[in-house]
Amino acid sequence: MRKVWIVGTAALAGAVGFVLLLVVGVFVIAGNLMNGVGGAGKALAKGAVPAAYQTLVQKWGNLCPALNPALLAAQLYQESGFNPNAKSPAKAEGIAQFIPGTWATHGIDGDGDGDRDVWDPNDAIPSAASYDCTLAGYVKDVPGNATHNMLAAYNAGAYAVIKYKGVPPYKETQNYVRTITTLEDSFAAPVNRVDPSRQAAGAIYFAQKKLGTPYLWGGNGTADQGGRFDCSGLTKAAYESVGIVLPRVANDQYNAGPHPKREELLPGDLVFFSDDLTNSRAIRHVGIYVGGGYMIDAPRTGAVIRFDPIDTPDYFGATRVTEDGAKALPTTV
Repeated sequence: MRKVWIVGTAALAGAVGFVLLLVVGVFVIAGNLMNGVGGAGKALAKGAVPAAYQTLVQKWGNLCPALNPALLAAQLYQESGFNPNAKSPAKAEGIAQFIPGTWATHGIDGDGDGDRDVWDPNDAIPSAASYDCTLAGYVKDVPGNATHNMLAAYNAGAYAVIKYKGVPPYKETQNYVRTITTLEDSFAAPVNRVDPSRQAAGAIYFAQKKLGTPYLWGGNGTADQGGRFDCSGLTKAAYESVGIVLPRVANDQYNAGPHPKREELLPGDLVFFSDDLTNSRAIRHVGIYVGGGYMIDAPRTGAVIRFDPIDTPDYFGATRVTEDGAKALPTTV
C-alpha cells in the first residue's frame, strides 16, 4: 500500500498512447541503447544491503581477492535474508547461518568487544568473510575460477574441490555456486547499462489487460478472488505469464536482477517504493514501468489497477528482471 497520486484524465490518455508505442518499439531500439554491456561492478547497489550492515559488508567483502562486497551480500541474503535471528532446522544460526561446530572453529570477534557472538552481525558478518577467505586459501592452487572454487569449498568442503580440481560434480554444490554468483548481480551497482528483459513487453501486456481491476490485499488474481491483485501479486502474475516466477513479496522481487538507474529505465522494469530509502528489505510497493515516467500498479484498498507516476519522494529504485536472477532467489527468506 502506498500514498495516492491523482492522474488527470488527459495525462492518462496520453500515457496509454505513449505506452503502446513504446512497448511495441522497445526491443527494436533496446540494442542501440545497450552499448557495451559489461560485468557487474563490485560496489553495492543502492539500499540492497540494510543500512545497519552496509559498512560491515563493504569492509569485510574486500577481505581477499576471491570475495567482494556484492558476493558477500548475496551469501548473507541467500542464507538468512539479512535476519540476525534466523535459525534453521539444521541448527544453523544467525545472519550468516553458522552451525555450532563451524562457528567454534571459524567464528571471530569482529567488533573487538571481547566475545564471539553468532547472533551479533558485528561478529557474524566478519566471520563469514573470514571463513570464505580461509577456504579460498585452502583451494588457492586448484585450477579454475578462484571465487567458484571458494564457494564450492563452502558447500562441499575444500577436500572435494581439491580432489576434483575445481567445482565438484555434485548437483547441490553446482547449484550453490550458480545461485550465489547470479545473486551477486542483484547486489552490485552496475557499471554499465544492463540488458533489457526479453519478456518485458509480455509482462506489460498482461498488466495492461488488468487496468481497472479493483485492488485486493493479498490478491493473486485467482478466480475465487475475483481476479483481483495487490501490488506484488500483479507483478508476480505479469512475469509468470511470460515464464518467469518471482517471489510473492515486493522486497524479494527487488533481487530478481540488476538495478538500472532512473535515467536508464526501460518498459518492463520493476519500480519500487519505500519509506526507508536505505534498505531494500523495507520496500512496501512495486509497479511495472511503462515509460514516460509512469507505471502500472495496484496501489491500495479502494483503488483500481491504473497508471501512476513513479517520480515521488518514496521512489526507491528499479530492477531489470532476468530469468536467471528470478531462479536464483531463495524461497525461504
